[in-house]
Amino acid sequence: MLKLSQPSISEAAIAAVGDVLRSGQLVHGPECEAFERELATYLGCREVILVSSGTAALHVALLALDIGPGDAVVVPDFTFPATANVVAMTGAKPVIVDVMPGTYALNAAQLEELVRNWKGPERLRAVMPVHEFGCMADMPEINRIAREHGLAVVEDAACALGASLADRKAGTWGDAGCFSFHPRKTLTTGEGGAISTDNAELAARMRRLRNHGMERTEEGMRFFEPATNYRLTNFQAALGRAQLPMLDSWIGQRELLVAAYARLLAPLHDEGLLTLPDLVPGHSWQTFMVVLADSYDRNEVIAKLREQSIETNLGAQSLSGVGIYGEPVSYSGQGKVLYSQGLALPLFERMTISDVEYVAAKIVAVLRG
Repeated sequence: MLKLSQPSISEAAIAAVGDVLRSGQLVHGPECEAFERELATYLGCREVILVSSGTAALHVALLALDIGPGDAVVVPDFTFPATANVVAMTGAKPVIVDVMPGTYALNAAQLEELVRNWKGPERLRAVMPVHEFGCMADMPEINRIAREHGLAVVEDAACALGASLADRKAGTWGDAGCFSFHPRKTLTTGEGGAISTDNAELAARMRRLRNHGMERTEEGMRFFEPATNYRLTNFQAALGRAQLPMLDSWIGQRELLVAAYARLLAPLHDEGLLTLPDLVPGHSWQTFMVVLADSYDRNEVIAKLREQSIETNLGAQSLSGVGIYGEPVSYSGQGKVLYSQGLALPLFERMTISDVEYVAAKIVAVLRG
């Protein structure tokens, strides 16, 4: 079976984890602190705070910004539900805006329409653009809108470590950027996440919030506020550190695979049988998702490809389609189309061009049927 995704765990990475396990220093420790510094250097930001998952990163970022009951946070319709879940977990209201068809990222024009015409009982406090599958949202425009209306910006860059826009990395455009190291991501620590920021005061609070509200002072350990336990382990950090030097080369390999997919599937795009994603510079390609024409039942396509030993799946969810967050405020239906017809194809750096040719040939056969 050609899997949808497979992590790249080298023997050196496994050995690094073994060294930490043998050391006995398993919780937050030197590997975590080194990984934070290295990630900050890689991203070009002042601070990185490691946490236990991408969801934890989003949650801590919102808590650090004092977002809670009576507030509202704008989120895109097409994303994994964690984006909206963390807003609800703070007691705030997720407010849904639609996405763009080719990038699957938040529609900045609809964001501006929502913000200018907001009449809800809650106070708009923040916008959370998602860099879906590693394709960056229109951050210059989103930041402009946020500045004009006094909104915080929290980038959901769960899929986008290594992505960039105008030579500036994902996660460095907003007040905070949040990453995931889940096994579906290009760099993985099993579970895990990180928050990036240039705000030292915000970083200090986020470090407390991930660790029971504690901070070591000259008088000893002091508890500042009730908080979570969202720490990453020392051995997970060792796994991440071992992979970070290879990240850019892995993204480069994914770009080659995506270019092959785009070339081989272009005839189906031209025939209207599927739609290809925009090939945007700086995309980190955590996932390659096409959108099937309405005439196809995606589940049937998935089943037929599985018969050919190819694993495919939906790409992400529509928050409005899930049905627990309410309807979008500014909407054109794009998110629900992506939710019902999006098809994620196998993509990972150890794939070969021959693998892509095999997948593309089988998709052609299934769709032309």
